[in-house]
Amino acid sequence: MHIANIFTEIKSIIFDYFKNLSSAEQVSMLCIVVAAFIFIILERLFPYNKDQRILREGFFDDLALYTIAQSYILGILVFSFIIKTIDESTGLSRLELFLNIPVWIQLVIFTISHDIYIYFMHRWQHRNKYLWRIHEAHHSPKKVDWLSGSRSHALEILINQTIEFMPIVLLGAPVEVLAYKGLISAVWGMYIHANLNVHTGNLQKIINGPEMHRLHHTTGKGRNRNFATKLAVWDWLFDTAYFPSDKATEYGLKTYFPPHYFKQTLFAFRTFKKLNSNK
Repeated sequence: MHIANIFTEIKSIIFDYFKNLSSAEQVSMLCIVVAAFIFIILERLFPYNKDQRILREGFFDDLALYTIAQSYILGILVFSFIIKTIDESTGLSRLELFLNIPVWIQLVIFTISHDIYIYFMHRWQHRNKYLWRIHEAHHSPKKVDWLSGSRSHALEILINQTIEFMPIVLLGAPVEVLAYKGLISAVWGMYIHANLNVHTGNLQKIINGPEMHRLHHTTGKGRNRNFATKLAVWDWLFDTAYFPSDKATEYGLKTYFPPHYFKQTLFAFRTFKKLNSNK
């Protein structure tokens, strides 16, 4: 009976949370959940690495702590504290500069501009020892799938999501833009990490996908190449593309990385005395 009450309470919390979202946020949330199930099915039908299990090592940490708990807490920090404080001190959102621009045009603008930022930020993280510390968690999964991309240090998410969503809020865009931009980032993130054996041909030179991004998560040459997230064109333009015909097999870090969320979060603040230069 006690366990039943716990599940009832959890169900009530989820329902209340969902009920308080805007219609655009509700649609985005449902789409993300549906997309997750679709990727799980597709990975079973068309796997790239056929030996991978759904409940692989670190699955529950990635789902319960990184994807759900961390995302929820950081969402409050980003929107209710950081962006809200900046907006209240500047008053920019009250100008509603982007209010009357069609939502789809805003999504194109913010998706491309943020993608350019992520490309160069990502490159910098692989070259700067301090930024690498908050990025290495993302490279730690030994199996890459639709969920593994959610494993990112809290500080990395805090920085990137503030920069991703702050312009949208300050320019006075409607809530639909925030919701759908978050949807694009979430689903695309699942796609590029998915264990899918897809072949998009020349399209891979424009649209990024698991074909190139899985190489970025290997322990081989590709780990310091293929920095693009949504648009692979940045890698081809700036000579960081790596797309050999060899099959990607070994993923993760070359150095030790602790198991479980809390140890992984604290591990970023360890001393540099014995830092291995190989990333």
